[in-house]
Amino acid sequence: MAALAAGVLTLAGCGGGGDSESSGSGPGGLSVPKIDKLASLGAGEGSVNVVSWAGYVEDGSTDKSVDWVTGFEKETGCQVNNKIAGTSDEMVALMKTGEYDVVSASGDASLRLIYGGDVAPVNTDLLSNYKDVFEGLKNKTWNSVDGVAYGAPHGRGANLLMYRTDTVNPAPTSWGAVFDPASPYKGKITAYDSPIYIADAALYLMKTKPELNIKNPYALDDTQFQASVDLLKQQNELIGEYWSDYTKEVQAFKAGNSVLGTTWQVIANLAKADKAPVEAILPSEGATGWSDTWMVSSKAKHVNCAYLWMNHIISPKANAGVAEWFGEAPSNKLSCAETTDPNHCTTFHAEDEAYFDQVWYWTTPLAQCVDGRTDVTCKDYAAWTQAWTTVKG
Repeated sequence: MAALAAGVLTLAGCGGGGDSESSGSGPGGLSVPKIDKLASLGAGEGSVNVVSWAGYVEDGSTDKSVDWVTGFEKETGCQVNNKIAGTSDEMVALMKTGEYDVVSASGDASLRLIYGGDVAPVNTDLLSNYKDVFEGLKNKTWNSVDGVAYGAPHGRGANLLMYRTDTVNPAPTSWGAVFDPASPYKGKITAYDSPIYIADAALYLMKTKPELNIKNPYALDDTQFQASVDLLKQQNELIGEYWSDYTKEVQAFKAGNSVLGTTWQVIANLAKADKAPVEAILPSEGATGWSDTWMVSSKAKHVNCAYLWMNHIISPKANAGVAEWFGEAPSNKLSCAETTDPNHCTTFHAEDEAYFDQVWYWTTPLAQCVDGRTDVTCKDYAAWTQAWTTVKG
């Protein structure tokens, strides 16, 4: 995957599905491959090949009461063929094959797909439900370039700090709790297992080491990057285990093997449901987070069904279903009236833009600094991937 990332991020003039001419401008003047967006919606082609996170495309086979696929298939005639991906790197690799039409990309994959020419701009006029998507999710750095949308926002969430209330005392308020080299919880601290976690260290340094002049945790020059990596290497001595499977983190906190570390709101909810004495907070420094975007392949063989799927999955009822099942804030503001739990949107801060103003959403690191600097070169995702292997040892 490291080799893949290195190849994907040789960006200028590369990619498939478009010609060599470039259009639009990104960080540092970086151009995107010229790919036309769909001009008008035609008849469905009979099927759509999807790459998604687990829990995003439920057809009743996991739980009979959880199904927002069957109705879509009957209504549109588009048979949904879903491939679950375990990581963003896997999503990028699958989309580069040209075998899939649409993907639920997180921010640490979306720019790789855009600048790699693997996804096409999206004609949002063809998505009737797009108008009801929260404005805070539209035309952001991870899902658009130069004002051109590259997808339909799916949902969002923050990477929170969770702790066992019966063990961690006093209650933490800062990310410093997971970086303190003298922590009394050594061996029972956990962190998210991904190169993008480097941004969590950068965010903490952005607030506590102003002399580093970090303005964006995804735009790190050599000095800023090295400081972040050094902090994570120091933290490694405190880590009991890194997690990527959220069900395993629930088990670890329930058993007391982990007592402090990064989490998602859904994990905190599940742990509490399992009677684990935990709380999750948004620390004083803010947090990193994620906002997934449904993106259409530049080589889509079923582009009309892909558009129909994107419009369906951000519709009020379907989007509410996904948000509740997965555990996230929906992207459609009308979904809050459709959730089974009337408090769901409150729990996940769906309508609280002040809350999400404190969240730095995952964004693919590029050599062309995403904070707009042009006088330095930033570390790209390939460098982040390589550094993460050294952090873990």
